Amino acid sequence: MFSMLTLQQSLQEIESYPLPVVCRVSDYPLNALIEPHTHGKHQLVYAIQGVMVVHTEAGVWVVPPTRAIWMPAGMQHWIRCIGTVLMRSLFVAPEAAAGLPQRCEAVGISPLLRELIRAAAEIELPYVPKSRDGRLMRLLLDELRVLPALPLHLPQPADPRLQHICTQIQRAPEEVATLVDWAQQLGVDVKTIQRLFARDTGMTFGQWRQQARLLNALERLAQGERVLDVALALGYDSPSAFAAMFKRQFGQTPSQFFS
Repeated sequence: MFSMLTLQQSLQEIESYPLPVVCRVSDYPLNALIEPHTHGKHQLVYAIQGVMVVHTEAGVWVVPPTRAIWMPAGMQHWIRCIGTVLMRSLFVAPEAAAGLPQRCEAVGISPLLRELIRAAAEIELPYVPKSRDGRLMRLLLDELRVLPALPLHLPQPADPRLQHICTQIQRAPEEVATLVDWAQQLGVDVKTIQRLFARDTGMTFGQWRQQARLLNALERLAQGERVLDVALALGYDSPSAFAAMFKRQFGQTPSQFFS
């Protein structure tokens, strides 16, 4: 587990700089756990290597190097690293965040933004705003404002009955129990479960289960499991059926997603 004291000291140092945006370099060992914390600046949670599972009260995100999480200031979150993670986070001062998202969401990382982040990681702090380094950081801000939001979010319900269903699905994503099965188990009407899913998650039961399976698949693929094994483990009839569903959701095949 990563030292909370070390993390707090690093964040305090980052937040002490009166600059619109700064880059923080943090390398985490195999399967590190970053405990729950908050910070006073907005953060782009991004890793040039490794996969992160980012948790908040609002939901869970799986984040490979082609993606990032925009984390608003003040939102508590914790991170589980899959493998070794080389994190290159951007911290944005609230007064410089006009036009940036107000909620936590997954975003795509363009080749240009990736290279800008790599360059920002080499900039010594504090930099001079009216300099080459300052101009590079301002360009970073411009790129952040056009980041595309992506469907990597698994919203967590507040209702205890839905929490039971969702916990069981996350533990066994291959589970094929229907809404009727869950309604009988919980002693409630099917329409009640449908209404609660729409209210708490903004999704239908089927959509939520598919998203849970997708995020589980991302974790498995990130750890090097074969597409065939992942597809069968999640209850798909064939790798092609799984790959087709994956591409419908993300616009890319599993191999393209991680390239």
